[in-house]
Amino acid sequence: MMPAEATAEVFWTAFTALPAETREKVIEKMLADSVLREEVEDLLDLEVVRERSSEPARPLDDVLAELND
Repeated sequence: MMPAEATAEVFWTAFTALPAETREKVIEKMLADSVLREEVEDLLDLEVVRERSSEPARPLDDVLAELND
C-alpha cells in the first residue's frame, strides 16, 4: 500500500467512526472550501463516467435531438 493510500485509510477509518452529526460538520467545512469543493465535484464526475462506461455509446446528434424534444 502506498503512503497516500495508507493515510487515506487512516483518515477514512477515523471519519467513519465519528458520530453522524460530527461527520456532517466535517463535510460542511470541506464543502465551504471552494478549491476542495471543485476537487470533490471533479471526483464525482469521474465516478459517474466510471459507472456509465459500460453503457453503449450514442451519437452526439441523437443526444442533442433528444434534449431539444
